[in-house]
Amino acid sequence: MNNILKIEELFKSYSLGRLEVPVLHDINLAVDAGEFAAIMGPSGSGKSTLMNLIGCLDRPTSGRILIGGEDVSLLPETDLARIRGERVGFVFQTFNLISRLTALKNVELPMVYQDIPRGERLKRAAELLEVLGLTDRADHKPPELSGGQRQRVAIARALVNEPDI
Repeated sequence: MNNILKIEELFKSYSLGRLEVPVLHDINLAVDAGEFAAIMGPSGSGKSTLMNLIGCLDRPTSGRILIGGEDVSLLPETDLARIRGERVGFVFQTFNLISRLTALKNVELPMVYQDIPRGERLKRAAELLEVLGLTDRADHKPPELSGGQRQRVAIARALVNEPDI
């Protein structure tokens, strides 16, 4: 199969003053298209750091991250923004919904940055909210939704651009 994600000899460390703190050491991983993978470990083991690297939110100290065969490790920020918008869907622990926007508008938002026409954006956002059982909450803002409903809106927003990851 084709690797949608491949990580080769990945290292990540952070500087704390003069101290270099290693977080990830020699990580190798391959995930094929359609495959599910879980990143598990105790608190402080580097899970969030690895997810930030995979999501192109941070850069490795060394090693390579390939998304769909494209090495994203050294790409300029403009290309990383494109990758984040087109190929990676994020569901954050705190959801990061925009409180002044309705559920529908929160789901629609990632498509705005992809220059998808408004009619198509609204159609796709409404379809995902329907699949997730939120049609009756589409016009509600995040503070008016339960925690589970906010989570489903965040999931819909992550999936609306049909990302690879």
